[in-house]
Amino acid sequence: MTSTVDTPADASRSTPPSGLLAVAQAPGWVRYALLAVGLAIAAWLPNGLYPAVAVDILCWALFAVAVDLLLGFTGLMSFGHAAFWGTSAYVTGLVAIHVGLPFPLAVLAGALAAAVLAVPIGYLAVKRTGIYFAMVTLAFAQMVYYVANEWRSVTQGENGLQGVPRELFGVDLTDDYFFYYAILPIVLLGLAAAWRIVHSPFGRVLVGIRDNPARARALGYPVHRYKLTAFVLSGFIAGLGGGLFAVGHRFVSLDVLHWTTSGKAVIVVVLGGIGTLWGGVLGAGIVVRLEDWLSFSGFEAIGLVTGGIFVLVVVLFRRGIWGSVAALAHRLAARRR
Repeated sequence: MTSTVDTPADASRSTPPSGLLAVAQAPGWVRYALLAVGLAIAAWLPNGLYPAVAVDILCWALFAVAVDLLLGFTGLMSFGHAAFWGTSAYVTGLVAIHVGLPFPLAVLAGALAAAVLAVPIGYLAVKRTGIYFAMVTLAFAQMVYYVANEWRSVTQGENGLQGVPRELFGVDLTDDYFFYYAILPIVLLGLAAAWRIVHSPFGRVLVGIRDNPARARALGYPVHRYKLTAFVLSGFIAGLGGGLFAVGHRFVSLDVLHWTTSGKAVIVVVLGGIGTLWGGVLGAGIVVRLEDWLSFSGFEAIGLVTGGIFVLVVVLFRRGIWGSVAALAHRLAARRR
């Protein structure tokens, strides 16, 4: 008598995130067409929007994808990712101001600092699940916020770091339009890294752990080690976005470490679609553009509008915008077959 046991990778193939599944199962020409459209929109963005807003969309897209890597593919809800976004922003600013490195190297230093910080936090946090994990990450993020506020000799406290340079081997990047195209390759590399992680055997094991951690543990997978690795990778990608955000604004304030920053990232992911990866990019574009439009219109209760939209999406589109559209396209294609 023989028996078969599904591995986490097999389990992940049976119940993958719907939006990503619909794209993955689409014909090759559809995937390439979507990629071409995405790249075309990225190239056009600063021409159709205020360049500073386009820069913010890129930064928040990286942040959202980092959160989705943890939430959608590992099943861990983090309310403390502002710690990595903000730590990278401060380290990037300090390196750019005091060392004078080109901004890509300063951003890399910030992202590495975020990844290093994610190791001890993740080591303690991944031993918990659900709301307990979320509360542990939130507590650590508030600790980082407190340290940044009190360490005024380094962070300048409430005054923040001002005059973060955009140094790039003598190239003038003071114009947000040109700065957008300077950071676009870095953002695309970050998104490509996240896509590769999700589609690797490591990513499939993560989904298997998300779906059934007991089975993964019984099959011999070191669950905590996989979760910790995902946590650190997520922190690194969030750090990339935070470093670019600091250079883009040329200013770093305590707001980058505030818990509301983590909450906004979660909202962006849920709006676009949890476990869809690219839904975070779409959600970032919608939220950042909406906030800019409302602010320009003189509307002060921006959180009321974004919160209302968030509730509507959760009620009407349980899979988020990208996830719902991708799942609908998948069902229509299945019927035609």
